[in-house]
Amino acid sequence: MSRIAGVLRRMFGIIREHVGTDHLGNKYYIIPEQKTWTGRLVRAKRMVVAANPTEYEYIEGSIPMEWDAWIRGRRKKPPSIEELLKNETYREQIKLKAKEVEEKDLALQAKEYEEGLVATPARTVAKGHAAATSFGKQEITEEPTSTANTFQPGSWMPTSKK
Repeated sequence: MSRIAGVLRRMFGIIREHVGTDHLGNKYYIIPEQKTWTGRLVRAKRMVVAANPTEYEYIEGSIPMEWDAWIRGRRKKPPSIEELLKNETYREQIKLKAKEVEEKDLALQAKEYEEGLVATPARTVAKGHAAATSFGKQEITEEPTSTANTFQPGSWMPTSKK
């Protein structure tokens, strides 16, 4: 840290140093460790200025994980462009391999269903949730549908005329 930067920092406040920019346009800064005019030591801070600063426009994943690790102090040096590109291509390769494996698995599953090696899953449709008190019971309707022989108490409720 130069003496001039130290003097400027004491006179005008905090000076942040630009460390890097990611492919999304976010800018990353570090505020180096410094002493205030009272002599108190202030720790170094890392910060990001988002490309879209409004909260409602924030999208999960808008900060790359390498930069996130640097911001949170899990790594000492900021990521290089080469490292970011290498990790991005690696993630794309993993996605392609996962897609291939899923397609092979679906093809194998379909083949096993056709050959009769595996029973096809039963298609059941359940109304409501099993924890509900009315689960499995007939729903209450406004129209009376039962006759005298099959009448069940509570199966019909008269309509309220309010």
